[in-house]
Amino acid sequence: MRLGNKVALITGAASGIGRETALLFAEQGAAVAAVDLNEAAVTALVAEIADAGGRAVPVIADVSTAPGCEHMVAMTEQTFGRLDVLFNNAGIMLSDDGDAISTDEGVWDRTMEVNAKGVYLGCKYGIPAILRSGGGSVINTASFVAVVGAATPQLAYTASKGAVLALTRELAVVHARQGVRVNALCPGPLRTELLMKFLDTEEKRQRRLVHVPMGRFGEAREMADAALFLASDESSYVTGTEFLVDGGLTAAYVTPE
Repeated sequence: MRLGNKVALITGAASGIGRETALLFAEQGAAVAAVDLNEAAVTALVAEIADAGGRAVPVIADVSTAPGCEHMVAMTEQTFGRLDVLFNNAGIMLSDDGDAISTDEGVWDRTMEVNAKGVYLGCKYGIPAILRSGGGSVINTASFVAVVGAATPQLAYTASKGAVLALTRELAVVHARQGVRVNALCPGPLRTELLMKFLDTEEKRQRRLVHVPMGRFGEAREMADAALFLASDESSYVTGTEFLVDGGLTAAYVTPE
C-alpha cells in the first residue's frame, strides 16, 4: 500500500482526473475526502470506493469560496483526524474561452475564481492541516498550456494554469523546511469530458493532437498514476516541480535555455 495510513483530500473528485485519483488513492490505502459540487456523482464515487473495501467521505464544497475550502478541510480532519495529501485538482474550461479579443470578462473572472483562486484557498486552509499532521504533499493541477500555450485559444484557462504554476513554485520554497512538498501536475491533452467539450469538432481535436509526439490523448488514469507518485513517500525529495505528463508535447516545442 503506497498510501497506507494517509488521508487525502481531492477536489473535483466526481469526474476525470479527480475520480480516477480518488479510486487509485483509496486502492493504495488512503482515506479519501472526495470534494465536488456534484453531490450525486461524488456520493456514487464514495459508494464505489466503499464497495471495493476503501474508506472515503463525500464533501460538497465550492472551492472558489473561502467558506467552501475551510469546510472541506474541516470535514476531512473531523472524519479522519488528519490531512496528509491535498490534491487541488478542481478546474473548469469554458467553451467560450478564446483569445483576448473574444473572451468575455465574465469568462475570465469565473475561470480565475475556480482554477487559480480555488488552488490558493485550498492551500490557505489545507497547508495548516498538513502541518498539524507533521507534513505531507500538496499537488496542484496545472497544465502543459502553462508552459507552451494552447494551439486552440483558451486565454483565461491558460493564464489561470500559469498562475497555478507560479503559486506552486513559491509555496514549495516557503514550506520546504516544514516538511510540506508542493508540486504542480501538468497534464497534456486528455481524453476527458472537460477537454472533449472544449475541442468539440474533429478539426479542433486534430489541431491539438498533431502536437503530441505520442499521437494520442492521455487518459485520466495516467494522471492519477502520476499524482500517486507525488502523493507517496517515493517523491520525498521532489518539490517545486512542474511534473509534465504530456506524451512528449513540451519536449517537442520547448527550446532549452
